[in-house]
Amino acid sequence: MTIWRGIQGSVIDARADAAVVTVGNFDGVHRGHQYVLARTRETGRGLPVVAVTFDPHPLAIIAPDHAPRRLTTIERRIDLLHEHGADEVRVLDFTREMAAWSPEEFILRVVVDQLRAAHVVVGSNFRFGAKAAGDVDLLRTVGSQAGFTVEGLELDGGEQPFSSTLIRALVAEARLPEAADVLGRPHEVTGMVVEGDRRGRDLGFPTANVPVDESFAVPPDGVYAGRLITSGEALPAAISVGTNPTFGGHERRVESYIIDHGHDLDLYRQQVRVEFVERLRGMDAFDSVAALVAQMHDDVTAAREILTH
Repeated sequence: MTIWRGIQGSVIDARADAAVVTVGNFDGVHRGHQYVLARTRETGRGLPVVAVTFDPHPLAIIAPDHAPRRLTTIERRIDLLHEHGADEVRVLDFTREMAAWSPEEFILRVVVDQLRAAHVVVGSNFRFGAKAAGDVDLLRTVGSQAGFTVEGLELDGGEQPFSSTLIRALVAEARLPEAADVLGRPHEVTGMVVEGDRRGRDLGFPTANVPVDESFAVPPDGVYAGRLITSGEALPAAISVGTNPTFGGHERRVESYIIDHGHDLDLYRQQVRVEFVERLRGMDAFDSVAALVAQMHDDVTAAREILTH
């Protein structure tokens, strides 16, 4: 991974005369993004395919109070961009200085000088430059002068085009199957497993605990069927999101109980991904530990059935 901080020299392999380029935030790398990447590779005709993205999200710099919740870490986004067709991923370190670039300056500095683009593919709603003044028409106009062609694609999806905004709304309403349909895979969160209160182990349900990072799109409090992914292995899980109200907890966590795996799984201090497949119920405070344990058994049974089918 290369992160641009300011202006650097050309980053394309000297053996390549040019590149075919796609630019966007690509948060989530959803099915609309995947379509753009596939079209970029199709039109590249053997040229290197370079995906350019931004970190942090431009709104996190321009208007922090309005910055959207993230769908993926930057590391996961890079992996997904590679998986869906990018030969190389370039991460622009978005700063206030870059936010002040005019649209023309952005095109010349990045698309022309840095990447020697022969062809550029973007979503039809792509905006860039100071005050988001640049659009596909301007990109096409500058391209005709600078020697590259431009294609703006509609992000299909029927009545509601595929978008990161739509996914965030679906996740916020716990509509996980619909979010997965837009993403092309289950929605997930990433984090480091930390040591919890060990209450789950005492109750017969040891969990891998990941503190909730509120800058990410996390489903509302409740219990879910899903999977915990570690070292490339996807383990079926019953997942609790919340503060553990039965015991008066305050810290919001994602707690994953690995189904049918015994109690020998040690994930402390490991980076894991937690996939959410379907919501089972809301988060309740129980009158007794016995009532909670009985419900946990029911939750595991329900999660197992969903994940099996």
